[in-house]
Amino acid sequence: MIFISTFFKKILTFVVIILFLVSFSSSYNALSIEKLAYVVAIGIDVSDKNQYSFSFQFTNITSNTESGTSEKSPSIVNSVDASSIGSAINLMNTYIGKKLNLSHCKVIVFSEQVANEGISNHIYTLMNDSQIRPSANIVVSKCNAKYYIENSKPILENLITKYYDIFPSSSDYTAYTVNATIGDFLNTLECKTCNPVAILGGMNTEDLKSLTDLTQIEDSSNKSNESTISGKRGAENIGLAVFKNDKLVGELDALNCLSYLNMSNKVNSFFVSIPDPLNQNSYIDLYLSHTHLNDISIDTSNSSPYIKVKLSYTAKIYSMGDNSKYLDDKVLEEISKSCNSYLESTFSNYLYKTSKEFKSDINEFGKYALYKFLTTQDFQNYNWNENYKNAFFDVEVDTCVKSSMSLTET
Repeated sequence: MIFISTFFKKILTFVVIILFLVSFSSSYNALSIEKLAYVVAIGIDVSDKNQYSFSFQFTNITSNTESGTSEKSPSIVNSVDASSIGSAINLMNTYIGKKLNLSHCKVIVFSEQVANEGISNHIYTLMNDSQIRPSANIVVSKCNAKYYIENSKPILENLITKYYDIFPSSSDYTAYTVNATIGDFLNTLECKTCNPVAILGGMNTEDLKSLTDLTQIEDSSNKSNESTISGKRGAENIGLAVFKNDKLVGELDALNCLSYLNMSNKVNSFFVSIPDPLNQNSYIDLYLSHTHLNDISIDTSNSSPYIKVKLSYTAKIYSMGDNSKYLDDKVLEEISKSCNSYLESTFSNYLYKTSKEFKSDINEFGKYALYKFLTTQDFQNYNWNENYKNAFFDVEVDTCVKSSMSLTET
């Protein structure tokens, strides 16, 4: 018994030593924070050498307090020409003398030229890197990607990373941009029933404004590079970049972006300006909220899909004017009819734009069409992605307009 007990003690001691060595052996190869360079944004342009120009934005996270409320964190943008992002990272590692860490990367920006040529190779490569988070946003910039990153400067935040976290969330309450991530983009690339989208980015420059008659532009017709906004931050994100598979095929303004989010059930409430039925020369601002999910039905009996969409809202009158009579049921009914007509026309124009002009099903109607077929092979034989350009749409909007939020009449 004494021999057996001693034997097991030796075995236990040996196992503990092995576990200890295995647990701490990696510490010899681990890189400390001082040896890492944290990338917060990546920009991809086409270089003059038939290669790509990769721009990396770094921030010194050690210079900030835990609360992030100290002085603004400085950021640096460095670029390198390379044939692939892997080669670019190796070259940049050598240049800065530290190892690039992509675990804090918030945004990947593609120039229009790169997006026109196709970005699937970049998407697969980035997603194959375990450090890249699926929540990183994708932006297609109407200007040079490096220029976009250099001019993406926070105004109300101290950290550029905080700004990158916040700006896509504005889609929740404005519906003028989208929260498009690299994870969603990859999933849609693999999908046979839909196509991907990205945030449309660009520059807000005074020079550009001077070339445009801003009095002729409606708020909702704005998009990046063409908005009426003036301010200190140059980069802006308004609108939507539309893809067919992995190639950019078009762009949508703020109003079309709002239509996209409504068709996809990705916005709960939003503002819209509709023609005033009681005054042809004015508009009424309404605050709309969905009452339930869209009712979508699709007829695939022939090669021209018939897509019917029913949407239902409640609306509150936000704007007020002289002699407003918003307690009158007849007035509210007329406003409801005007809202229905306006939204039906807006949504229909948007859908036909995606179908006839872009030939890209970005609202994933193909997923509803899939249920019309007995087998996956039958659906593949129908060739949804090609037949979508032949689609016809029937949009029905039902809006119940209530009185204003505080005042009922003036």
